[in-house]
Amino acid sequence: MQPLPGVRLTLISAGSNTPYSGMLPGHVAGLYSYDECHIDLRPLAKAAQAQFYLDQVIGLDLENQRVLCANHPPVGFDAVSIDIGSTPALPDVPGAAEYSIPVKPWDQFLAQWQRLIAQVKLAPTQPICLAIVGGGAGGVELALTIQYQIQQILQRAEQPLDNVQIHLFHRGDQVMTGHNGWVRNRFHRILTHKGVHLHLEEDVQEVHAGIVYCRSGFKLTCDRIFWVTRASAPLWPRTSGLATDDQGFIQVSPTLQSLSHPQVFAAGDIAAMVQSPRPKAGVFAVRQGRPLAENLRRFLGGETLEKYRPQRQILGLISTGDRNAVLSWGPLPWGWESPWLWRWKDKIDRKFMDQFKNLAMPSMAPTPVAAEPVMYCAGCGSKVGGSVLERTLQRVQKAQPSIAIEGEVIIGLDAADDAAIVSVPDGQVMAHTLDYFRSLISDPFIFGQICTHHSLSDLFAMGATPQTVLALASLPYASDAKLEETLFQLLSGATQVLHEAGALLVGGHTTEGNELAFGLSCNGVLKRDRILRKSDLKPDQALIMTKPLGTGTLFAADMRLQARGRWIDTAVESMLQSNQAAATCLIKHQASACTDITGFGLLGHLLEMVKAAPVSVDLDLDALSPLPGAMTCLERGIFSSLHPQNLRAGQQIENVNESQTHPHWHLLFDPQTSGGLLGAVPAEHVLDCLADLQALGYLHSRQIGWVIPSRPLAQPVRCVISRRR
Repeated sequence: MQPLPGVRLTLISAGSNTPYSGMLPGHVAGLYSYDECHIDLRPLAKAAQAQFYLDQVIGLDLENQRVLCANHPPVGFDAVSIDIGSTPALPDVPGAAEYSIPVKPWDQFLAQWQRLIAQVKLAPTQPICLAIVGGGAGGVELALTIQYQIQQILQRAEQPLDNVQIHLFHRGDQVMTGHNGWVRNRFHRILTHKGVHLHLEEDVQEVHAGIVYCRSGFKLTCDRIFWVTRASAPLWPRTSGLATDDQGFIQVSPTLQSLSHPQVFAAGDIAAMVQSPRPKAGVFAVRQGRPLAENLRRFLGGETLEKYRPQRQILGLISTGDRNAVLSWGPLPWGWESPWLWRWKDKIDRKFMDQFKNLAMPSMAPTPVAAEPVMYCAGCGSKVGGSVLERTLQRVQKAQPSIAIEGEVIIGLDAADDAAIVSVPDGQVMAHTLDYFRSLISDPFIFGQICTHHSLSDLFAMGATPQTVLALASLPYASDAKLEETLFQLLSGATQVLHEAGALLVGGHTTEGNELAFGLSCNGVLKRDRILRKSDLKPDQALIMTKPLGTGTLFAADMRLQARGRWIDTAVESMLQSNQAAATCLIKHQASACTDITGFGLLGHLLEMVKAAPVSVDLDLDALSPLPGAMTCLERGIFSSLHPQNLRAGQQIENVNESQTHPHWHLLFDPQTSGGLLGAVPAEHVLDCLADLQALGYLHSRQIGWVIPSRPLAQPVRCVISRRR
């Protein structure tokens, strides 16, 4: 929350919500909602003025100091902090990987858990049998919380509580390995009293679909198998060349630095503290946070690092599933069980999570590049330096495969001339379009993709095939290395989309400014007699919308730290869906007119079509499809800054007074980034066209209206409301 001058912070995570392990047992028991026990990383990163990359890390290129991701280009770093936790170790047990459900990663486990809960609610009379492998604290807590949640459902459905059977398998002769004798005995009594079937000194030898085989010969047929055994590490830290222990955890010194690479830090479960080994427990990860942050600052500032000294004993508050908890402290045979302990634990956990809610808006002023103020030139003096540009283009061209386009690129990126020269194929005409806007997301790679999809959509809407593109990028003031990294990520995103669309980047211009902005001048080719014009809207056609609405309000909420990360994830997923296949589908079904829905909102772009024809339209407000979270944001009065201007178009709706009380009213004026296509097809083609669009992945495609002859002396659009939501 206190940015260092000249330091760019990038958070890379496989999910936009990260669980707080201390509250997850309560979530499984139904005592906490999903949002109460998860940290929303998108607003957190925005409040900390950090870039957020939603991706899975798969390795490190330590020689070139780059993080390797599954879906991003390599991400450069000066220092990297690895805090990825652990996963349950799946031993060499045949079938365990295929037929069991590991408790980590938590998001995958919780998805399976929600499906199980839905199944129980749907058929509470159906007996269910669950197996849990692993009798440590995690397995015991899971057994008790699962039982509590399912029995609550059965009780509400007035079904016998023994309709659920829980079987806990453990190699040892006592549960709760690692805790003192009092705690082990106490949990043994709790489990027995609650009817959990304990299988101690049982070694699971093999797992089939719904069957657990033990070395002793015991066999259990069950509905689900959960795996909660000792922690294990992913392979990539070791294969990247970091010093690791025998289990693959990153070996760190007391300063939390890798023993082999001082620019690499690690904390939490993934770290193995060589001089002071400790068990894998969340309390150590939390305690390491402050010294980790301090040492990252000191490392970047060239200062002496401080040593982290972990406590010898940790206080354990272990849930029994039913708003009760057991206190575990040290090796002495002592402990305590009480509902008061649960309330105390609940208060501690909620206080911890409150740090990540109600975050303060970051200053709109950019983070200074250097401690001393710098006067930046305007005009051509604001261009990105030639060496930075040359290195970046070499990296981009090397990373992207070559493609063939319609026409010939006579002069392009590989030449030092002042302009690109491209031939136009015989018998075709050229379509030109231009888009440019500020970044709405902190990931330049994803922003480059979104902007490119957005820019190309104008060509698709007119039936054109993209050919060549010129790019215009404004990069935030930074050092040469950071400028190169930002431009590489940005252009890599753009060229990836261009390659998929069959187009080439042939030139462009760069400049520096206060914030990231990007635009593309796109050129396409098409036959003169196959141009899709807005003016070719005809009566008796159906209007089809290919994507959901709501990006304007969602990103307005995101700027205010009032949007949930999963809402933004879904919006980004929609914006990254190309309109190319949708345009081809609309043309196949004899569309005569088409447009893409962007800044003027659905109604603004629809009115452009209606007035050019001229015709009238009946618009079905009920058929509009909002993105998740969009209606919540609109109901809270969160609008894009362009929304009030777009709202003026509402006066051209015939029944405006009736329509503006509909829940979807404000969706009509919400400006879209990389929105969908609005196409007009003959009525007899609607069902086939919608079926084809669904098959192509446009799952929110809807018929949203009908074209009718122009109504004299009436406004051109009338809203038809068939039902209220």
